[in-house]
Amino acid sequence: MQRSMAFAALFFVTLVPLLIVIAAASASRGNGIAQWVTDALGLSGAGAGAVRQLFTTRGQTLSTTTGFGLAALAVFGISLMASVQAAFEQIWHLPRGPWHATWRQVISLAGLIGYILLAVFSGLPWQHSVMQPALRVVATLFGGLGLFWWLPHLLLASRVTWRRLLPGAVATVAALAGLQLFSRLVLAPLLVSNAVSYGSVGTVLIVQSWLIGVGFTLYSGALAGRNFTEHRQPPGA
Repeated sequence: MQRSMAFAALFFVTLVPLLIVIAAASASRGNGIAQWVTDALGLSGAGAGAVRQLFTTRGQTLSTTTGFGLAALAVFGISLMASVQAAFEQIWHLPRGPWHATWRQVISLAGLIGYILLAVFSGLPWQHSVMQPALRVVATLFGGLGLFWWLPHLLLASRVTWRRLLPGAVATVAALAGLQLFSRLVLAPLLVSNAVSYGSVGTVLIVQSWLIGVGFTLYSGALAGRNFTEHRQPPGA
């Protein structure tokens, strides 16, 4: 839980500003990002409206974005992936990777952002058609499986084989599907009540709670995958 809370905090200060900048760059992209968040939380009606207000497109956003802000975003992003790498190394009982392997964290951050954008833009083609939900499900599930299979392999510097990492990727995707169901049943009603009571701060609080759940599923899925592979190994392996 401690690592999950750290994941949520670093994710919030790293990728949420990026999503806001993208939302400001294009109205259609902003709606797509808001739709991705509302789908992940299982929101509709007033709850979805409260989340969309967080991604309202503003012309000032791009004009006030500075080089220092982008540099801080990059530093926090690398710190996020360094935290994920440390958790993976502890899960697999591996020594800490060398300091000069920061490029792995940079590439993994780019991959995570790419997956989010894939999930965002999968909601734009064929809108209001029967093909749209299927496209989003395929992009989210298969994209997530590929991401959570590739991410530990990269961060662990190929010290764990692809075959041993696959169960963890499957478990993580399954846990994220369970998190979406939990969010629809529990977090969605809380978000509506918090938005009424506390305004935008209440909405941010629920989104942050959901991000803690994302971090928990990421680490617990990897841990479950490691335990699964160990139990299937022959004695003395």
